Amino acid sequence: MSELARRIAITIGALLIYRLGCFIPIAGLSPQAGLLQPNAAARLSIFSLVIFPYLSAAIIIQLFSVVWGRLSALERSGEAGRRRIARYTLSLTLLFAAFQAFGIASTLQSMRGLVAEPSAWFLVSTTATLVGGVFFLVWLSELITRHGIGNGLALILSVGIVAAFPAEVATTIELLRQGAVSGNLVLFNAILSVAVVAMIVLVESARRNVPVQYVARQVGKRVFAPRASVLPIKLNSAGFLIPVTVAPWIFNLPLALATLVFGQTPWLAAAYAHLTYGKPLNIVLISIAVFLLAFIYAARVLDPEHAAAALQKLGGTIPDVAPGDATADHLDRIASLTTVVGAVYLVAVLLIPAALLASGTVLPYNFAGGSVLIVVCTNLDLKKQVRELSRINRGGERI
Repeated sequence: MSELARRIAITIGALLIYRLGCFIPIAGLSPQAGLLQPNAAARLSIFSLVIFPYLSAAIIIQLFSVVWGRLSALERSGEAGRRRIARYTLSLTLLFAAFQAFGIASTLQSMRGLVAEPSAWFLVSTTATLVGGVFFLVWLSELITRHGIGNGLALILSVGIVAAFPAEVATTIELLRQGAVSGNLVLFNAILSVAVVAMIVLVESARRNVPVQYVARQVGKRVFAPRASVLPIKLNSAGFLIPVTVAPWIFNLPLALATLVFGQTPWLAAAYAHLTYGKPLNIVLISIAVFLLAFIYAARVLDPEHAAAALQKLGGTIPDVAPGDATADHLDRIASLTTVVGAVYLVAVLLIPAALLASGTVLPYNFAGGSVLIVVCTNLDLKKQVRELSRINRGGERI
C-alpha cells in the first residue's frame, strides 16, 4: 500500500468511527421521550460536545502566551516546552468539558420525562461520558493530523457540517413544495452560497510575496550562489479554525457562568435576547471578537522580529530595506495590513447570514458562514496535502 493510500485509509477510518459515535446516545435517557431517534440521538450522543472545549482551551492558552512572556518562551523552547503547553491545554480542556457536560446533564434531568431514572448517578455518568467523548475526539484528531491527511480538528468539524447538509436540502425542497418559501429566495441563497465559497477560495489562496535577495554563502563544503526569492505572507494569516469557532464562545461562556451562579434572572434573559444570533449587538460584538482573535493568532503565526532574524542568519535581505530592526518593522507593517484585510474577510463570511437575518430576510436553510468557511478551507488543505503526497514519497519516488 502506498503512503497516500495508507493515509487516506487512516483518515476515512477515523472519521467513520467519529460518525458512528455520533449515533451512540447518552445512557439513561427515556425511550418514550423520543430522544433516541436517529436525528435526536445525533444531537444527544456521546460526542455532543465535539471538540469545542479543546478549541476554547487552546485559544485561552494562546491568549496567555501573548501577554505572559514566560509562557511564550516555554512555547518556543523546543519539544519539551511544547509538551508542557499541550498538558496545560488538556488540563483546561478537562475543566471546560466538565463544566459544559454537567450543564447538559443538569438540563436534561430537570426536564420531566427525558431521563428514565433521575439521580446523582445520571449526572455523574453523563458528565463522565461527555468529557470522555471530548478527549477521545482530541486523540482521534491527533491521529488524523499525524498519520492521516489534513488537520484532524478541522476534518472532524467539517464532517459534522457536511453530514447535516442533505437534511437541510431536503427541508428546503419540502418548504418549496409546500409554498412556504419562494423560489426566488432559494435561488438568492444558492447564489450567495456560491459567491461566499468563491470569496473564501480567492482569499485563502491569496499571498503577499515579499521579495528577498540571498547573497552567496558557504556552509561547510557547499557553496550557495546568490539567488532571488520571496517570503509569502497569507492574506489571512490567522487561519479559519480559532477565530471562527471561538468568537461566539467568548460571550456564551460568561452568560452560562452567570446563569449557573444567579439562575434565570430577568437581566440574564434580556442579555440572552440581545445576544441572540442575528441581533445587532451580537453582530457588533462578534465582529470585535473576530478582529481581536485574528490579530492575536496572526501575531503568533508570523513574528516579524523572528522572521527578520532568520533572514539575516540565512544571508537574506529585502531590497531597499536594511537588515535587522528595519526589516522587522517592514514585515510588521505588511503583516498588519494583510491581517486587517483578513479580519474583514473573516467577519464578512461569518456574519453575512446574521446580517441578512437582522434585516428580516428568512433563510430557507441553515446557511452558516462559519460552517462554509470550515468546510471550504479544510478541503483546500486536503487538496494541497494530497498533491504533495502524490508527488513525492519518502524515497523521492512517485506514489
